[in-house]
Amino acid sequence: MRGSSKIQDQILSEHLSEFNLGLAEPCSSSDIAVRQTRTGGTVEGKPEYEVLVTNTCECSQSRVLLRCYGLSSVEPVNRRAIRPVDEERCIVGGGRPITRGAPIRFKYAWMTPQDFPVISTQIHCQ
Repeated sequence: MRGSSKIQDQILSEHLSEFNLGLAEPCSSSDIAVRQTRTGGTVEGKPEYEVLVTNTCECSQSRVLLRCYGLSSVEPVNRRAIRPVDEERCIVGGGRPITRGAPIRFKYAWMTPQDFPVISTQIHCQ
């Protein structure tokens, strides 16, 4: 009987470990950070900004949508990094997953810095 108790304890311990993993706080769209800085350059008299989109979560996040209202810029913006999907939203990195430590960067030039709030993401945890 003593041997079966050890097996039961081990099974219970494994299930509790799986349960505790489920209690860990999952990633959310708030783990996508959008930071921008002035590059110091100007394009057609407008200040240039560099935007860095990072994922601070262990899980990758794809289909990152930002509110961008058409992404106004007097210089061409790298469409592989960000592109409008409609009048209001832009998709980052073509929808590909953004992993921690692999940010997406792009530059634009406009009269004032634009806000790029995160609208939604698709989270991929394993």
